[in-house]
Amino acid sequence: MSDLIENVENVENVENVEDIEDVENTVAVASDGVSEVGAARTGGRRRPLRIALTLLASLGVTAVAVAAATGAFGGGDPDGTSSGAASGPVRTATVQRTDLTRSETLDGTLGYGDSTPVQAVGQGVLTWLPSAGDTVKRGQTVYRLNEQAVPLLYGATPLYRTLDVGAEGRDVQVLEKNLAALGYTGFTVDDTYTEGTADAVRDWQTDLGRAGTGRVGAGDAVVAPGARRVAEVQGTLGGVVGGTVLSWTGTVRTVTVELDVKDEDLVSGDGTRATVKLPDGRTVEAEVSEVGTAVTSAATGTATGGQSSGTAAASDPTLPVTLTVDDQQKLGRYQAAPVDVDFRAETRKNVLAVPVEALVALREGGYAVERVTAAGSEYLAVDTGMFAGGMVEVSGAGVSAGLKVGVPK
Repeated sequence: MSDLIENVENVENVENVEDIEDVENTVAVASDGVSEVGAARTGGRRRPLRIALTLLASLGVTAVAVAAATGAFGGGDPDGTSSGAASGPVRTATVQRTDLTRSETLDGTLGYGDSTPVQAVGQGVLTWLPSAGDTVKRGQTVYRLNEQAVPLLYGATPLYRTLDVGAEGRDVQVLEKNLAALGYTGFTVDDTYTEGTADAVRDWQTDLGRAGTGRVGAGDAVVAPGARRVAEVQGTLGGVVGGTVLSWTGTVRTVTVELDVKDEDLVSGDGTRATVKLPDGRTVEAEVSEVGTAVTSAATGTATGGQSSGTAAASDPTLPVTLTVDDQQKLGRYQAAPVDVDFRAETRKNVLAVPVEALVALREGGYAVERVTAAGSEYLAVDTGMFAGGMVEVSGAGVSAGLKVGVPK
């Protein structure tokens, strides 16, 4: 191309037909570089001088057209799997043999999870309440009603009836498991309330400052899955019982993510690993502990003249995902904060990969890479696989590790 431009600039030095044909040859050679097909050259006879002079008159326009076609001015696309490059690529990269991992970074929330309300059962006045942030463990007081302590028991079945000798059921088993965990003896942990159970209950009631009746009523204890952290206190000291006394959460900080259903493959189920990035830039490892069911938020709006005026469209369905942080100490003092969650969905091992920018779209469809050698460059069609971390898996004839490929602007 430089020879072509030099000939155009020095056109006033052309003195004979032979010089004119030299310029013609340069134009033809540059044009041939655009396509495999190339322009068919005419025979070797000399053209009359008047034809050559006519060529000179339009040669400036021809030079510009050829320069654009060959990419000298930044244009030009490959028209097949192999195409001679008029000029080398801006920069090059090397085909690598590596492992690729597809990942997705999603918004998450660090906290103690959703809070649940605690309803006071019975009649009377609230005489003691915990403070927000307090932790309540098995056997400890949740609140006091008429100065009688209402303790926390661990389990999944609440106390919903009066338990006495002869009662059977899962609530009996919950009570006996907790009595045993608190150190009371003289009974077998099962689902039957025996005289031995009643004796243990009397000892427990005495320690709570209650009358030792040997019977347990529905409001005598609050049942929860485990230790609880008080999130908010709604009751008022001296207030009459009615409604929610407080709300609480678990005691372990977790990360929650609303995962689009279309990205469900990022989470294979419980045990899926992820990396959580904290607001200060530090990262901690986490594991999926729970995957909920898909939820779609309904559209909101008001009816006006028989028509609905929506203020928000229904969103795509999402899956609530809960992750447990392995090392709680690494979370520092963060109690609640927005975080980034990096899910690692799939790994492809020992594959060939190039930077995504090295891919060149072919006119007939698909992609190619530009193989660069000391002798020049050509385009090689490739099949693409996983895209991850700015790299793309490639395969195809002539593609091997260490191959130098062009990276266009």
